[in-house]
Amino acid sequence: MELPIFQIDAFTDRVFGGNPACVVPLPYWLPDSDLLQIAKENAVPETAFLINSNNKLHIRWFTPDLEMDLCGHATLATAHMLMHHDNFPDNRLQFESQSGPLHVEKIEETYFLKLPLRPPVPEPLPKILEEALSLKPKAVLKSRDYVLVYESESDVREITIDRLKFDRINLNTGGVIITAPGTSCDFVSRFFTPQSTILEDPVTGSAHCSLIPYWAEQLNKSSLLAQQLSERMGTLYCQMGSDHVIVGGKACTYSIGRIWVQDNWGHFLPNLPL
Repeated sequence: MELPIFQIDAFTDRVFGGNPACVVPLPYWLPDSDLLQIAKENAVPETAFLINSNNKLHIRWFTPDLEMDLCGHATLATAHMLMHHDNFPDNRLQFESQSGPLHVEKIEETYFLKLPLRPPVPEPLPKILEEALSLKPKAVLKSRDYVLVYESESDVREITIDRLKFDRINLNTGGVIITAPGTSCDFVSRFFTPQSTILEDPVTGSAHCSLIPYWAEQLNKSSLLAQQLSERMGTLYCQMGSDHVIVGGKACTYSIGRIWVQDNWGHFLPNLPL
């Protein structure tokens, strides 16, 4: 089977910045094992798989290790593919996903994602996590991910992770966010995932489901500018809603190509679950 593939850098206005994602439109769902193998072969933080079924857009996300329940940057990349390369007729779209409906709107060159609200609550710092960090946080919270709050942007930039200890933490599909007030923006962050092929995620849209409500309360602001301080860097335009968050960013296409996957199914299977 021959399939199109797009590699897109999200939350950036330049190639080689932001977070790379591959987007693979499918005629029907392949077995999960094949989707995971494609994601492993792509070797980027996330691969988004997309099906347009009866004018409904269904999206799933795979890292090289497992399927995720939500991925902001690969959703933004998929919206960019549809609107920039696939002649999508509107500047608004909706994806059906494991995390419910996800709405995206393009305003000029920025894509705004409406994501679920995941406010973090105070949580004790696990001993093994504390031992894996070069600097202890001043506050610890948790939603899907741990949120570790530090005093300054320089703390976030300079922190190191002892991976041997860090990989002993079992967070299922969650990760560890480290964050602090920014010097040239409202807040900064980095994101790490234990047992992951890619330890540090370059820019993590879904992490802002928890970061936005925290910093909106701390700074008494509903509109915030955020930066993720990975080597590739990323900029996010954030808005706090009543029951959701808005995360905005730009995107750049790096490559467009074709992949070939052995098709053991042979024809469209309408009864496969979407």
